[in-house]
Amino acid sequence: MITYGLFLYIILTAVVVFLSFGIGTVSENDVLTKNPYTSRLTARNRVIALAIFILLSAVSVCRIAVGNDYWVYRDNFNLIAQDRHVSYEIGFRYVVKFLQWFLDYDNYLPIFAFFSLVTVFLMVKAIYDQSEWFAFSLFIFMTAGYYFGSLNNVRYYLALSAAMYSIKYVLGKDYVRFIAVIAFAALFHKSVLIVIPLYLLATVNWNRIGHIIIGAFCATLLFFPGLYRSIIFIFYPFYEGSMFDTGQTSLTNIAKAAAVFIFALIYREKVKEDPKLKFGFYCNLWALLLYVFCSFMPEISRIGFYLNITNIFFIPGLIRRIENKKARTVWTVLICTAFIAFFALFLRSAYNTDVRILPYYNWIFQ
Repeated sequence: MITYGLFLYIILTAVVVFLSFGIGTVSENDVLTKNPYTSRLTARNRVIALAIFILLSAVSVCRIAVGNDYWVYRDNFNLIAQDRHVSYEIGFRYVVKFLQWFLDYDNYLPIFAFFSLVTVFLMVKAIYDQSEWFAFSLFIFMTAGYYFGSLNNVRYYLALSAAMYSIKYVLGKDYVRFIAVIAFAALFHKSVLIVIPLYLLATVNWNRIGHIIIGAFCATLLFFPGLYRSIIFIFYPFYEGSMFDTGQTSLTNIAKAAAVFIFALIYREKVKEDPKLKFGFYCNLWALLLYVFCSFMPEISRIGFYLNITNIFFIPGLIRRIENKKARTVWTVLICTAFIAFFALFLRSAYNTDVRILPYYNWIFQ
């Protein structure tokens, strides 16, 4: 099934990636010396990043009836307005309630727009602040489906964007701000709290004994899944026996995480030398272990996304450290080809009823 929304997504991806090539790298030394060229480059970078933000926001803000849970959220907005019980986190409920003070009843479009703007801003800001290769990071961000996924699951992707933004605080060892950002994000989707231990564990310098401990922990996941399920359902009782409690995992997610793991092993010496790369390596490893050993967890893919979102920084960062120009070019082409193939499969699945970000509708031309 081909609709104009399919072409819109492809064109949007092509345009923002094309624009991203205009963003240059500003060295720390140039900033300290106040190089005049650096000032112009920084200004140009910000203008291009703003243009990318506007384009991505426009598609997100103008959508209507896009996403399998769009009308569920609309109905729950109305329930919140009526002061009826809704199983959403307190922060989300109060923000919706506050926005509704200024809106007519059942005026849901501005509410979706508000959360879209915040989510896209945090995502673009995170890439702008943290990526060593903005264009490649944005390419992965788009083709891996992270942006298009945000057209669905409003609360979750808001929390995911906050997790992306918080990574700079983890790597900068500013743990107070890191925990503050995640704690605030948990007011909108409490699943994000899982990144506090997982991100901090990814900063540990694991030795051989540590790897043995990781292996032993994975063994407990195999032999005592019931114990872990009982702990999970203390915090998420509504997931037990729900449509999300399927006991299944995604082979595609396993393949992606395994491929990145193998790529990292090939250049493991470079990974060892750089704290940022080690953080990305272990986040991807945690995701791989979760996908393989934790299929008993409801919505395991969501937890995995908090971890493999770091690939948008890890992959470009590792490629930039490959000294051999030919090898660097080959890896760049191979990885770009793989993500384009994944993007094609992702768009094909976008019509599925459990995703439904295609066909795309907007309230301007409906």
